[in-house]
Amino acid sequence: MTTPERESPPPGQHPQPAAEAARRRWLFAAVAGTAAAAGAGLWWWQARPGVGSPGQAHAIWNMEFPTHGGATLSMRSFAGRPLLLNFWATWCPPCIEEMPLLDRFYAENHANGWQVLGLAVDQGAAVTRFLTQTPVQFPVALAGMAGVELSRSLGNQGGGLPFTVVFDGTGQVAQRKIGRVDPQDLQEWRDMR
Repeated sequence: MTTPERESPPPGQHPQPAAEAARRRWLFAAVAGTAAAAGAGLWWWQARPGVGSPGQAHAIWNMEFPTHGGATLSMRSFAGRPLLLNFWATWCPPCIEEMPLLDRFYAENHANGWQVLGLAVDQGAAVTRFLTQTPVQFPVALAGMAGVELSRSLGNQGGGLPFTVVFDGTGQVAQRKIGRVDPQDLQEWRDMR
């Protein structure tokens, strides 16, 4: 039985012992893990309720958005009461799944001062078609692709949908959620008043 021949290293290089190669892999994994943990920690720190540049939360109150019906919706009209702001799109299945839940939350809590606004990161024709087939009681406005940047400025670093921001009665961010809301989220937010 013959033993396989080992290739010699290229001229000027020395063979690495297996222990040194394993140590380098471990060191690389440790550095990568530390960087990932630091990035996750930074995201968590920035996404906490009430954290972020005060100008980011305040800037939204000066914005206006067109509605699917052609009117203009001013964010100032929502000032002074709690607001659940939901970024969504017609092409986003979790957004569509949570729409009846948001509509029910609005219907049950509007008389108690709660407001709900849907900001569609979508085209007007698609939103109009959707709302014709699936009407909601709360207002919906069109943010278009600029809505992605707006949601990022409010803590949605990845720009994913659905994204929900809860503002308290003073206009400050109280809660954020990336992904579909559930009844427990809505219960907790309603009770935070």
